[in-house]
Parts: sequence; structure tokens; C-alpha cells
Amino acid sequence: MSAIPSPPPPQLAAVRNRTFDELTVGVSASIERTLGAHDIELLAALAGDAAGAIDATGSEFSVAGHGLGGALIAAVLGTHLPGPGATYLAQRLQFHAPVGVGDRLRVSVTVSARDPATQQVTLACTCVNQHGSTVISGEALVCAPTHAIERPRDTLPDVRLRLGG
Repeated sequence: MSAIPSPPPPQLAAVRNRTFDELTVGVSASIERTLGAHDIELLAALAGDAAGAIDATGSEFSVAGHGLGGALIAAVLGTHLPGPGATYLAQRLQFHAPVGVGDRLRVSVTVSARDPATQQVTLACTCVNQHGSTVISGEALVCAPTHAIERPRDTLPDVRLRLGG
């Protein structure tokens, strides 16, 4: 007999944005994720980087490992702050240390500036590993939504990689 999964807690059942008017300097959001080999392999496959999955051992500055950090920043921007309805305009990142399989990243974005004339918000972005070291830092520029959007949280598909062509 299999268990029936519990519904998500109310705060996780929906994705809700924050409008430009709700965003003030210092507002932040973050997620945590442990990077698995599957994550690295999937990003390398999507990018067509056959060497990326091999290089992401954590011993060097791997494109796939750092790419996942950048993708997680985008995930925070698209689902938490500002969330749905935001337009991603620019991103600038610096890579300070290797990121690889087994690393647990805390990915945070914090509003650092806002421009009422353009509805644009600058967010400071950081990825900190399980040792407390900042492995990625930078900033993102988004055009914040002007109206509230709330929608049910989607379930992500189970993606499996298959070798061969």
C-alpha cells in the first residue's frame, strides 16, 4: 500500500510575485539546493557541453557547475523575488570558487536599488556553499511587475538522460 502524498504547506502551494511598489531596498529571498550529478549532466546536455558533466567535480572552475548557480539565481528571480511577471534584463556574475557535485548552495537575491521611472530593480546576487564561502556574486537587473500575480505551483517533470544519439 503506497502512501498518499500530503499537499504542500499553504506558503508553498502557490507562486506569488512582489510588485514594484512592494519592493524596497533590503528585501531579499533565497533558496537552498544540493547539486547532484544529474543536475550537472542535465545542464551540460541542454547546453551541448559534453565536457561539462565531467569537469564539474568541484576541483576546477566548471562551466556547468557555475551555470547551475546562475540558473538557480534565475529561479529565485522567477519564482520568489520579484517572481512571475518580472522581465529579466541583465545579469553580471563573478565566480570565486569551484562549484560541483555535492555542493549545497544557498542562493540569495537582495534588492539593492530601484528606479520608479522605469520600474527597474537591481538585485545583489550571491551563492554561498556549505562551507560558508561565497562561490558566485553579482547583480541582476529586472523590470518588476506592476500588478500582483498568483498561480498554483507547478510540479516539475521527472527528466531522465539517455546516452546515445
